[in-house]
Parts: sequence; C-alpha cells; structure tokens
Amino acid sequence: MRPIAEKVLNAAASWIGTPYRHQASTKGVGCDCLGLIRGVWREVYGEEPEPPPPYAPDWAERSGTDRLMAAALKHFGTPLLLMKAQPGDVLLFRWRPDVAAKHAGILAGERQFIHAYEQASVVCSLLVPSWRRRVAAVFRFPESGSVSG
Repeated sequence: MRPIAEKVLNAAASWIGTPYRHQASTKGVGCDCLGLIRGVWREVYGEEPEPPPPYAPDWAERSGTDRLMAAALKHFGTPLLLMKAQPGDVLLFRWRPDVAAKHAGILAGERQFIHAYEQASVVCSLLVPSWRRRVAAVFRFPESGSVSG
C-alpha cells in the first residue's frame, strides 16, 4: 500500500462516529461527505487547497453543473477506473447517470468504504452492488497534496 493511502485510511477511520452535519468538517463534532474528504485532506497535507463555497443540501439538483466532479478533477487529477481503485482512493457517487455526482467516500478495502451517512454519522459501509453501480469516478490522493506535484 502506498504510504499516502495508509495515511488517508488511518485519518478516515478516525472520523468514524462523527455525526452528520451539513457543510461541517470537524472530526468528532460533525461533517457531511465533502467535510469528511476535506478533513482527511487537512490531516494528511496540513491545509485544504481552497475553501468550498456555501452549498444547500439540494445543490446538485439545482445547480445544473457537476461541481463535485469538477473540484475532484482540479484537486485529485485524472479519474481512475473502478477496477483500478485501491484502499485510500476517493469514490464519487451519482444517484442516476443523468445527474451530478452528489456523494463521496473513501475506499477502505475491496468491498468497504467510509463516508458520512446523511442523518447518521461517518460509517464504514459495504460497497454492495447498489453502491458500486452508482460510482461515478475514482480519484487517488496525490502524493504531495497537489496534482501538479
């Protein structure tokens, strides 16, 4: 396992049990799925590349743009095929093929991922077929906190 992936997994696992809170990103206090990714990024690299703009719970349905995918491309680089996914990689999910990606998690093993589950907390869930078929993209945390190296 790549050293960065091990750091990502250790950080993500330490968030398990953090309550779900829309737009939050504080371990033990609250986070949403983006907040989990942001918090892990901070733990691994020290600071976030940029603060996210405010967003409503229905931002993906109302915006008409795939903002989560665009941000992932900007900060993680080229997406990978699901069959190439490794523990520590970011998974983006879309509920239907014709809508923007709206959920994110971190692959924790071949069949598990860590994510902030709405109206619950950060949990480790099985990557069952109903989740797997909704994976829109897979991204790897960069070695240095920057896709440009």
